[in-house]
Formats: sequence, structure tokens, C-alpha cells
Amino acid sequence: MILGSATSIALHGLEGYAIRVEAQLTNALPALIVSGLPDAACRQAPERVRAACSSAGAPLPTKKIVVNLSPASVPKSGTGFDLAIACAILAAGEVLSARLCAAVVHLGELGLDGSVRAISGVLPALSCAVKEGVTDAVVPVANAAEAALVEGLRIHPVAGLPEVIGCYREFGAPERWPMPELPRASAVAGRSVPDLADLAGQSEARAAVELAAAGGHHLMLMGPPGSGKTMLAERLVGVVPPLSVEGALEVLALRSLKGETRSGAGLDLTPPFVAPHHGSSLAAMVGGGSAPIRPGAVSMAHRGVLFLDEAPEFRIDVLQALRQPLESGSVTIARARDTVTFPARFQLVLAANPCPCGLGSGKALQCSCTPMRRRAYAARLRGPLLDRVDLQVHVPAVRRSRTLTVAGESSAAVAARVTTARRVAAERWRAHGWERNADVPGPALRLGPHALSRAVTAGLDRALEAGRLTLRGYDRTLRLAWTQADLVGHGSPTAEDVGMALALRTSEQLGVA
Repeated sequence: MILGSATSIALHGLEGYAIRVEAQLTNALPALIVSGLPDAACRQAPERVRAACSSAGAPLPTKKIVVNLSPASVPKSGTGFDLAIACAILAAGEVLSARLCAAVVHLGELGLDGSVRAISGVLPALSCAVKEGVTDAVVPVANAAEAALVEGLRIHPVAGLPEVIGCYREFGAPERWPMPELPRASAVAGRSVPDLADLAGQSEARAAVELAAAGGHHLMLMGPPGSGKTMLAERLVGVVPPLSVEGALEVLALRSLKGETRSGAGLDLTPPFVAPHHGSSLAAMVGGGSAPIRPGAVSMAHRGVLFLDEAPEFRIDVLQALRQPLESGSVTIARARDTVTFPARFQLVLAANPCPCGLGSGKALQCSCTPMRRRAYAARLRGPLLDRVDLQVHVPAVRRSRTLTVAGESSAAVAARVTTARRVAAERWRAHGWERNADVPGPALRLGPHALSRAVTAGLDRALEAGRLTLRGYDRTLRLAWTQADLVGHGSPTAEDVGMALALRTSEQLGVA
């Protein structure tokens, strides 16, 4: 009986577990068996490993080979264990050093020609490896840029299994392997975002977008087709501050789970913008699947913007599923055998027409919708969801042709004011660990040193007593008022700031209350 081992990583959401890949050779009928709760893709590894080893000039011995993925109680999914399985078997056959292979994390899918191919989830897997005390990792060349973003780990990108065998034989310990020049997390990049200057007119809607960006508030834009709702939403990520390196790594880890491997160097600090189609399923929106469970649109928009264009066209169950992550900033997906939690702290932007035909704004002289149809359309955006949306703004059609030739304010100018307002809010809430006004709990605004006087909140109190606002809506209006005060330079919200926030908060003007 001959034993060999290697190390790999199994993922459970964004969390990982170190997996010891053990291989045993015995004198019995030739076979290759993989145990330890592998899924369908992992169970097919024997054929890929056998062909890859043969192509690499190291054919497997004609013995019974049993591979165990330990701990066996943790489910293993995907093809990323192929390279570790091959190295463990070669170590058992004394082709490679068993001691060296056991201390190195091996990630990668094997092709029949011996090539090592890209896999998903490399970034969160290697982050787990660092926590486990691993110092070296062998990854596919296609995942090298992504893997290099993990600090505290020596990355060894390889193109094929022959290269792995050659490095172990020629150089021995991985710290003596040739180290290619790879980008690190200090190298940053940003994708191109459309400019607000492209938008004609719509001064009120522009102000609402600036307010939403300054405080991290959720936003609903209601107006006829062609009024600029989608253009406004797409430009929101261009006026919010860039992500921190830690935040960008968290966003990239979620993208890695979805198989969106990086191409090129640097770390994208632009907040994500996710705009799913209105035909999206519940699993596509919040995440799901059987094995493994994958993040949905709400998690892919983490630390960025989730834009639902034509919001009333989404299925009602999909819209209502947003309520819990909007409050908690995370989403938990439960299955009979597994439960996974993904981060989902996003800024929601809804866009909707006033009616199914889209012509129901203003006097609605050309609208062909019946009153019953209009009410049913508006009712799809139910109260519990809208109660979580801070700003609800009407975007009218552009009627003045002279606005078409006047350039609007640029994103850079708006972003400067937004950054200043966020800096003021972050300084005010620094002792509590909150960065934006949208993050502040209601009791901190109603009680204690930051509570506003009754004279300032008189209109807000009347709206609450009249039933026009819920307590959640009351707190969200206070957050809006603080953001407005930060933008205009007031040390504390005035009655005018609270009144404007209340006008933007209430939805009677939209016909969807």
C-alpha cells in the first residue's frame, strides 16, 4: 500500500475548506475511484486525470487507485480538483515528492492533452488557503491575474501538467520555482462609465440621482418612455466614490464564483452595475442552484447598483424577494442539505412607465389603458417594496427643444459634491462605524445627540400620524434629510431639508401609493 497526498480547496459560498486529497495504490484490478462526496463533474475526474497523465508522459500505474477527498463529509463540486488528484496519484507512485505536494494548494481542471484549464472561484479559494497557513499555490495561467490579487501567497501559474511535473522534479520546493511577474492588488483600474453630461434636461431627476449617490439611498424613477430613466440609472455608478481595495476584492470574489474570470491586470474600483432582464427568475435574482449554490443578481450588485428597468414587468415573487436583502444587506439561500449566505448590500434603482402603454403621464390624452389596467400595473410594485425605496421621482418627457443643445453638468462635477457629502457623513458617524447616511439605524436618528427638534420634524410627524408614512418611511425620510443637509452644507437638517425629503419620499404623485 502506497500513499500520496496533495492539497486543494472546496468552496461553500464565499467560504472555503482545505481539502486533503489522498491517493492509495494497491495491487488489485486496475481502477481509479474518487470518494468523499464528489458531484457529477468531480466523479468524472478519473478519465480526465488518466488521459492527462498519459499525455504528460507519466501514465498511471496499472494498480487499483483510490482517491479520497478529506474531510469526506464536505461536498465537493466542480472540476477544480483534477490537478490535485493527479499530483496526489503521481506522489503515491513516487513520480513526485509526496512531502512537497502535500504542502501546496493545487487548483485547475485537466484537459485530455494535459493542459491545465481555468476554473471558477479561484479568488475566494486562495483567500481561504491563506487563512489555512498555505504559502504556495499552483493555478492555471488563465486564472493567474485573479490569483495574484491575494496577498500572502506565492502564485505559480502553469499551462499544463508536464510543467508541474517538470518544476517539481527540477526545482523541488515551490519557493525555488521560477516566479513570473504578476500584478498585485495595488494596481488598480476602472471601467468606462457613461457621463451625466449626455443627458438633456431633467434637472429635478439629476438632483435626485445626486442625492441618492450622496447618501446611498434607493431610488425609483417613474416616467414615459424616452424621458431618460435608463440613462440616469446607468450613470449613477459614475458619480459615487470608487470602491476601496477590500471592497473591490469582495466584489471580484463574487464574480469569480460565477466564473467571470479576470482578463488583464489591475483591480476594478468602479462599483458594479447589474441590470437583469425583467424575465429573470427568482433564482437568477437572489441566487440558487443545487450544487454548488451560486450568487444571484442581488449579490453580483453588492457594493454597487441593482437596476430593474421596466420594474412592474418583473414577476411579483421576484420583486418581493428583494425586501429581505434590502434590509439586511445579505441573502441566505436554503436547500434541504445546504444553506449559503451571500453579501447583498446594493443600491436599488427602479424604473417604470406610468402605465402599460407608457403614455399615461400628464393629461394622458393618448393613453389607451383602462383604469383597471392602470391600477393592476401600478399594484405590481406593492407597498412593502416601495416602503423601502427612499426617493420616488417623476421623470417627465423632454418638451423643450432648446435643452437638446445645452450640455448638462458632467459626472465629475457631481461626483465632487457627492464625495464631499459622503466625507461629512462618514466623519459624523465614524465612532459608530457607519459610512453613509443610508447605513444609520432609525433609533440613532430619532434619539440621542442627533435627534432633530419637533419644530424641524413637524411636517414629518404629521405625515406619520396621518398614516402617509410608516415608521420605516419616517426613518428613511430622516436619512434623506441628513444627506440633503450634507450636500448643501447645513450642519444639521432644517425644516426645509426635511420637507424636501418628505416630498421626494411620498409616492402619491406617482400614482403607486
